This record gives sequence, structure tokens and C-alpha cells, in this order.
Amino acid sequence: MKSIQFKFFGEALILAIGLFLGGRAIKQGIVQFKEMDRTVTAKGLAEQEVKADKATWPLKFKELGNDPAELYDRIETNTQTIVKFLKNNGFTDEEISLAPPSLVDQQANMSYSSETVRYRYKANCVVTVVTKNVDLVRKLVSKQAELMRQGVTIVGEEYSEGSIVNYEFTGLNDIKPAMIAEATKNARKTAERFAEDSESELGKIHTADQGQFSIENRDQNTPWIKNVRVVTTVVYTLKD
Repeated sequence: MKSIQFKFFGEALILAIGLFLGGRAIKQGIVQFKEMDRTVTAKGLAEQEVKADKATWPLKFKELGNDPAELYDRIETNTQTIVKFLKNNGFTDEEISLAPPSLVDQQANMSYSSETVRYRYKANCVVTVVTKNVDLVRKLVSKQAELMRQGVTIVGEEYSEGSIVNYEFTGLNDIKPAMIAEATKNARKTAERFAEDSESELGKIHTADQGQFSIENRDQNTPWIKNVRVVTTVVYTLKD
């Protein structure tokens, strides 16, 4: 009987020692984990103004008429007038594209009335310039009134560059590395100030997210000037 009690006591003692040591190990593990988890998250901003390097300029005009053949002759004449204007001012055939006219038979409209609608057919036409010569586009947009003297009326919301020309910046890959480096540098400065205030020392980068680049017009009056922006999020470790 005593041997059984001794054996039971011995097993209980071993179990208690095991639980004690296990609990201590778990406690130390939690402390180490928290130490490793001491981090600071900082965001860094980088911005740069750039000039657009691509322009898409659609020159739109409309024609009205009742005779399709006559209508198409006028469309052809006006199209060639626009193309000549563009070539005489420096654009090449490769930069100019012609789209087939979009013809609308207004008589097919249920509300059509010969008394209220004078012309049966309406044609929407466009000659598009796609070029890297942004300065030339800007110059000619202000001179497009010359086409009116030749009988071609360019239509749009209004005669302003912002309403009819699409300016793009395509050189993002060239400036990306430097902007990411700048944003990361600014994030580190923020993190260093936090570490100093918390009487800690900034460690290595734990994780980093470069964020999304955005390209927007600087303002509505100068759409050919773009503002490129990126925000990086960097997580640093902290040390005592």
C-alpha cells in the first residue's frame, strides 16, 4: 500500500514540476513574442510635379442634311480640311487617325416631325490626334478657330484645353524608384521621431507597403501639368 502511495506521489510531483516548467516556458515565450512585436508604423509621402508627355486631341464636328450623298461629300471635305490644317502645323500621318462618321436617322425617332426637325440625317465626325508633342497641341488648340474660317466648326463643351484634350504622363516607371526611396526616407524620419519620444531605438524594417501611385491634374486650368503622389507604409521594430 505504501509503495502505491509513493508511486502516486512521485507521479504527481513529476506532473507538478512539468506544469511549473511548462508554464514558465510559456510565460517566457509570451514575453519574447511581445518584445519581438514591439513595432511602430509610419507613413511616408512623396510628391512630384511632371509635365504630360502624351496628348489625345479629338477634333469633333457635326453635319446635318437630308441627302446622304451630299452629306458624305461635306463630311469628306471637312475631314480633309482638318487633316490639312494639322499637317501644315507639324503633325504627321502617324499621329492623325480618322474614325468613320456616326450617322443618325432622326426620322427613326418616334418624336420626329418634319415641322420641328429640319434635317433628317445627323452625322457625328471626329479626327483624332495622338502625339507626344504636347506643346504643339496646346499651341494649335488656341488656333483652331482658323478652321471656322474654312467652314469647319469644331464642337465640344467649350473651347478650353481641359474640355477637349486628354493629357497623360506615361513616364511613371522612370520616376518610381526615386519617389519610393523618398517616401521611405520620410517614413523613417517619422518613425525615428516616435522612437525618440518613446525613449526607444528604431530597429530594422519589419514590413513595408509601397502603396499606390496616383497621377492627377495639378489643377483644372493646367491639365498638362500632373501631380504624381505615393504614400508608403513602413513597419519598424523598436528596441530599448
